[in-house]
Amino acid sequence: MMDRAGEESPTHAGQGIVLSGTGGVWRVRREEGSVVEASLRGRVKKSNAGRRADGSLRRDTIASAAETLKLAVGDRVLLEHDPSSAAWAIAEILPRRSRLARRAPGGGQGERIVAANVDQVVVVFAAANPEPHRRMLDRFLVIAEANQLAARVVVNKVELVGGADAARERWIDYERAGYPVHLTSAKRGEGLDTLHGALSGVVSVLTGPSGVGKSSLLNAMFPGLDLRVGEISETVNKGRHTTVGGYLHPLPGDDGGYVADTPGLREIGMWALAPESLDACFPELRPYLPHCRFADCRHGVEPDCAVRAAVDAGEVSTVRYESYVKLRGELEQER
Repeated sequence: MMDRAGEESPTHAGQGIVLSGTGGVWRVRREEGSVVEASLRGRVKKSNAGRRADGSLRRDTIASAAETLKLAVGDRVLLEHDPSSAAWAIAEILPRRSRLARRAPGGGQGERIVAANVDQVVVVFAAANPEPHRRMLDRFLVIAEANQLAARVVVNKVELVGGADAARERWIDYERAGYPVHLTSAKRGEGLDTLHGALSGVVSVLTGPSGVGKSSLLNAMFPGLDLRVGEISETVNKGRHTTVGGYLHPLPGDDGGYVADTPGLREIGMWALAPESLDACFPELRPYLPHCRFADCRHGVEPDCAVRAAVDAGEVSTVRYESYVKLRGELEQER
């Protein structure tokens, strides 16, 4: 297509998904599988005003919008290609069906998108070496719940504690709370088929402490991915992808899927979550919340607390309840 000056105009080149970005250049995977480097058009950096009925940005009104739209790992975008320069550009950011976001700290307005179009958060810990920290796990799960995202727990290295059967009892509280718990050994190939099925065809945020075997698990389940051991959750904190905050790894295989590594999630603070919202982020507490005597019950010393009664009756894990109390105290101190 020629413009009035006789030069070829940029042509629409379909959709893509943002894998990473640094220095104003984004790596975008096109629908047919190729990866291109694209810049973000200035007019697309404005959001909310001028959206179409389907939620996408309307170009004729983008320039008048007042709020900057931050691109994130996982965003689906419309691409344009300039034949004269062979350059690629992101012309539109498509509506997000979900997002993993952190609220602005210090009571500020707004939020930072860590990853877009996420289906689930997968938290990986080791059965041993390093020793698992349950309260850290609870923080990860609270972040997922606060973003209304499904979550699952992976306990790797079960061979160090005598196998899956020996490890299961320590993690039974999470199964009872409703979380899928995968007991795996990347070294022995145990538990990988079920976890492979849970990751295939969806967008997962993979997180957890260093040294628990996240890269080894993915390599064992997805031959051809070829991640360096330690690559997940370690290298991205060294400044390589700070613009969008992480990296989206396409999973090989017919079913596809993506795994996002997001360093922002490993900032273990609970992202300015309101203390009074914390109880709803513990799924096993939710059935009891309407039955407390006081609507603003903290589930501490208040009379007629249905949550404490459920703990006393053995219906709710004492360990998980104590974690709630501890985390609530931290949130109240942060105010």
